[in-house]
Amino acid sequence: MLGVTDLPTYLAAVVLIVLLPGPNSLYVLSVASRRGVKEGYKAASGVFTGDTVLMVLAAVGAGALLQTSPVLFTAVKVLGAGYLGWLAVGMLRGALAMWRSRRSSVEEAPAGEETGAAAERPFRRALVVSLLNPKAILFLLSFFVQFVDPHYSYPALSFLLLGTVSQLVSFLYLSTLIFTGTRLSAAFRRRKRLAAGATSAAGVIFLGFAAKLAVS
Repeated sequence: MLGVTDLPTYLAAVVLIVLLPGPNSLYVLSVASRRGVKEGYKAASGVFTGDTVLMVLAAVGAGALLQTSPVLFTAVKVLGAGYLGWLAVGMLRGALAMWRSRRSSVEEAPAGEETGAAAERPFRRALVVSLLNPKAILFLLSFFVQFVDPHYSYPALSFLLLGTVSQLVSFLYLSTLIFTGTRLSAAFRRRKRLAAGATSAAGVIFLGFAAKLAVS
């Protein structure tokens, strides 16, 4: 169909890949649990936009450029690792503030949350996390071409179909995380220690992603 070979296998592979925990999905879950559905979908929109850009770049051969230019690959990788590390530090600082203020009154919490949401800008952060991932471009290029018929006259349509399927699976998964996160947010508002602990864990995990990307 549209030059795509073995679509069922591709769909199964995409589902498995999307279910693997990564910085994008964890960030969306973190935002949704702390800020609610609306902010969660802002972060998810950043992920969708970033993934779309990477898919387009993969389709036009940006992956080949990174493979043939180690300097460019290293530069983008260092930027990506640095940004993930910066996000991790921000999360850990936020967690520290939560630990210090966990005894504050419940009435003061909503105003603080709104200020944090405005400053955080989930869409922009999620977009940057998605774009500063050179491994994603290389993966998309090497992964997509396995399911494209080389004899098909319009390969762009094949990439479009593969990308659309991938984005649909990602949307369903991130939506699940967002609505799960909103249920967690009610518990976080009641239990500030739980919120601080979860934010601390997310910060440590993001540090791990940054270190993994830097040394890979």
